Amino acid sequence: MSDDANPPESLLPYDLWAEEALREVAIQAIERVEAEGLPGEHHFYLTFRTDHPGSVVPGHLKARYPQEITIVLQHQFEGLHVDRAAGRFEVTLFFGGVPSRLVVPFGALTMFHDPHVRFGLRFPALGMDAPVMEDVPEEETSAEGVPPAEAPPSAPAQVVSLDAFRRKPAKDG
Repeated sequence: MSDDANPPESLLPYDLWAEEALREVAIQAIERVEAEGLPGEHHFYLTFRTDHPGSVVPGHLKARYPQEITIVLQHQFEGLHVDRAAGRFEVTLFFGGVPSRLVVPFGALTMFHDPHVRFGLRFPALGMDAPVMEDVPEEETSAEGVPPAEAPPSAPAQVVSLDAFRRKPAKDG
């Protein structure tokens, strides 16, 4: 008699592929905004790990957000640039009136949310076992940007979590 409750272990990394595909949706949205600007009322809440290898944040932000921060791309931001070859995007935002250049590796993203259409994605940070990120000295930050991103989304999002699709561990007994 076969045990249908315990499917065989996959030799293909479907869960990793699915996470990469969801992250790609967020990256394509950011690329579109880089090329064309934000259409209509769309805007993005992006949460990322500030302690992720390759994340670059000014020291005053790193001190305030040592592990994770949510930023908003909405009214004023400058220098948005997606660099696929380097696996990251860069943007300048204002925090308390201070312009701050952020470098965000794609693997540091943990959440993407567009409240205008109540669409959201969550994914785990990738590559957290690599060396710790570098801080940018305050003097090197420049440009013009966006309002502070600490504000929570105004409406509940439709969040896609891969946890619902993961296999549950077999219970003993």
